[in-house]
Amino acid sequence: MKIKKIKIEIKNIKDIFEDVKNTIKKIERGEKLKSVKEPEIYFTSFEAFRKALTPKRLELLHIIKTKNPSSINRLARLAKRDIKNVAEDVKYLEQIGLIEKQEHEREIRPFIEYDKINLEIAV
Repeated sequence: MKIKKIKIEIKNIKDIFEDVKNTIKKIERGEKLKSVKEPEIYFTSFEAFRKALTPKRLELLHIIKTKNPSSINRLARLAKRDIKNVAEDVKYLEQIGLIEKQEHEREIRPFIEYDKINLEIAV
């Protein structure tokens, strides 16, 4: 089985804007952009990363990957957490690109399509 990865980087905001600026210049010049092998998510600091990926949210990612729950309600039961809190965490994780949701017969099923998260921290 091929392992699918998602890349998380910690970059300061100046570097993120510089990357965006360079990408826009390449597009304006008609240059081809290099294809991205794995999805990338950026945080501006390690503290921002820690606030986003709390132990409870990491546990939800693990349960989604290993148990493949059919709904957010089922995910909450598997995690032994309140449905409202799990729904909020799932919504946030979807916003930052770590979870996708699929609607099926009035149920919303959270899923992920990667096996690993790689974290890179510039020093």
